[in-house]
Amino acid sequence: MKGKGRIWLAVAALAAGLSMGAAAQDQVPTPPPNPQLPPPAPLAGVRYDYPWEIYGGFAYSHFDAGPNILQGANLGGFDARAVRELTTQWGIGANVRGYYGTSGVGATTALPIHGPFVSEHMFLAGPEFRALHDEHASMMLHAFVGGAYGDFQHSLRGIPPGELGFFANQVTFGGAFGGSIDLNRSPRLVFRIAPDATLTDFGGVGMKEQFALSVGIVYRMGHRFGTKK
Repeated sequence: MKGKGRIWLAVAALAAGLSMGAAAQDQVPTPPPNPQLPPPAPLAGVRYDYPWEIYGGFAYSHFDAGPNILQGANLGGFDARAVRELTTQWGIGANVRGYYGTSGVGATTALPIHGPFVSEHMFLAGPEFRALHDEHASMMLHAFVGGAYGDFQHSLRGIPPGELGFFANQVTFGGAFGGSIDLNRSPRLVFRIAPDATLTDFGGVGMKEQFALSVGIVYRMGHRFGTKK
């Protein structure tokens, strides 16, 4: 009996030990995620199938306010665009621009007129094409045409603009041909750099080409193509 009692005691002790070991194993905390794994890429969700892109930025233009003015005007202003994307590459855009600053004069006068204020507004529309793109950046090309209004007489104190080498205030053809480099900051938010060659025909002296540049922010709007609202 004594031998059997020792056997049963040993079996009970072994069972208790196994039970305690299993309980201790259940209480071991789950190890944290591997800190070496990189976080999700912030641009992994960038797509080009949003139906609208809205752009607003600061603008610069080198502008000649008259046919014979040697000192051009360096103007600052704004550039605003709305593009309706038809596919992931093609869209139709509307563009409004305003440029403001001062200009040199092309002739002398008895009045002390120096650096008179001039301005130009452009109202344009046309196609836009996305030539290259990935999750980081894209390159856009556009050809916008429409009208331009120039205000050259605001600060001439009643002197005929021709006497100072300026154009008269007028509406004429305007165009902007160029593109942009878009740097994605998130799936919807984009930083844009947009150089252009602008064309106008103030004074009927023939098309005159100017350089323009804008820098600003694009926001992609709406539901992606093929998704329900």
